[in-house]
Amino acid sequence: MTKDRSLFQQAWFVSSIDAAAKRWAEAFGAGPFFMVRHHRTEEFSYRGAATEAAVSYAFGYLGDTMIQFIEQHDDAPSIYRDMYGPGEEGFHHVAYLVSDFAAERERWIALGYPLACELYADGVNAAYFDTRPLNGGFTEIHGDPMHIMGLFGLWHRAHLARDASTPATIEQGAITDYARAPLLPLTDA
Repeated sequence: MTKDRSLFQQAWFVSSIDAAAKRWAEAFGAGPFFMVRHHRTEEFSYRGAATEAAVSYAFGYLGDTMIQFIEQHDDAPSIYRDMYGPGEEGFHHVAYLVSDFAAERERWIALGYPLACELYADGVNAAYFDTRPLNGGFTEIHGDPMHIMGLFGLWHRAHLARDASTPATIEQGAITDYARAPLLPLTDA
């Protein structure tokens, strides 16, 4: 059962993830932002239907908080269009990490908040609850498998190492996390 529900992420719906990343890098020193363009899922539901909008994401850090920008490329029904029309921008959701995803999903349902969206992608579950009466936006629960935590750690380290030469955005395909170094030659000792 999840006991720590500390928020790790704040997310904004924007017209352009590139422009938002650059503005936040300049204004706050956030980023770099890792761009995930035209994200696809393995399983997806929006309010009980298999409707998946075309979206791109940018993920970066500001201090210890992950900042996410979301850009929707179509007018399909979505948790983003529930709050914003074309050309509108603003705060969208907060998120926290869970180890027992099924139990935490049931807890939110029992609290009476509608399950607005649920997905499985990249080896992890996520669900969004319509908590606008609670916090003015949605609340996301996000699984915490090791491979995802490692990726989040990489993004956070990139933020901590950020300097004036760091670009505001880095494309997903350009992410490198570790380069093996060959062992030094053996010496016959």
